[in-house]
Amino acid sequence: MTSEATYSGDPDVLDFVAAVARASGEVVQMPDGRAGVVQGLKAVAVGDPLGVRVSGVVTVAKTADICFIDGGKVYWDRSANAAHFRPQSGDFLLGTAHGDAAAAALTMAVDLNAGQNNLIDFDGNPGEVLWTSEATDGVGVTAATLAAPTMLSFDAVAEVAQAALFPTLTEHHVPVADGPILEMEVAVYDIGDDAALDITFGLANGSHATDFDAVTEAVIFHLDGTALDILAESDDGTTEVAATNTTKDCVDDTFFEVWIDCRNPADCQLYIDGVNVLPDTVFDISAATGPLFPIVHIEKTNNDTLADVRVKRISLRTTDLP
Repeated sequence: MTSEATYSGDPDVLDFVAAVARASGEVVQMPDGRAGVVQGLKAVAVGDPLGVRVSGVVTVAKTADICFIDGGKVYWDRSANAAHFRPQSGDFLLGTAHGDAAAAALTMAVDLNAGQNNLIDFDGNPGEVLWTSEATDGVGVTAATLAAPTMLSFDAVAEVAQAALFPTLTEHHVPVADGPILEMEVAVYDIGDDAALDITFGLANGSHATDFDAVTEAVIFHLDGTALDILAESDDGTTEVAATNTTKDCVDDTFFEVWIDCRNPADCQLYIDGVNVLPDTVFDISAATGPLFPIVHIEKTNNDTLADVRVKRISLRTTDLP
């Protein structure tokens, strides 16, 4: 009987003939888009056999002064030959962070080509039905399909107005004890012209039609009025941290990335563009009964100020490990 299958090699290491010279340990992109690491103890010359590892945990150089949270996406910065949390032109996905990586670290561990197993994602899938768009007067959420980026906006009518975006289903609302880790990409295209405007994004146990401060449990980022300063605050019904300046400012018409790490709910860690902000401030939500969910929320009092806030990505995952 003719064999129906023959062993072709280790699926973790793919075999090629080198078309160009490669260095051992060099990070490359495969024809199918995956990341790979050149195997061997010495350089590979043109025409030599070339083995490329496409899975497993590898250690790579890391962009200076940038943090990574365990399980976060890692991209390969071709120009710097280092891992980065955000892709630029020509960069590619390397995998996910294997463990945390501090800003001062020069290297980091990456689970090669691993993907995130998020509880819920908002990432531009047309016809997304897992997200609620909430609006009270104003223009509200303008993208009917909730495709990313979605815009939350106000027109110039002098009125009380609110708009919000958050998960619809209760199974996408998580207990505090589940160690939620939130990632968001947000941009402010119009900050308005009056202190009547408030912009909020993060984790909370509810929304509100007129006053987000009335929400009882939250750990959030916040922009107040016409200021581009990004503030942070938390409240669990027992301990409250008032809005505190992170010393990071958003830039008009430019997306920035925020992470909220609640693996230790007694001391949540907050990040803006890969930088741990207010690390000495204790954002304690351990007394919160939850459940919490991601939310982007804008509101204004009786005023004609405009607003335009856009959301490109929201990802929420949970973990039982520290």
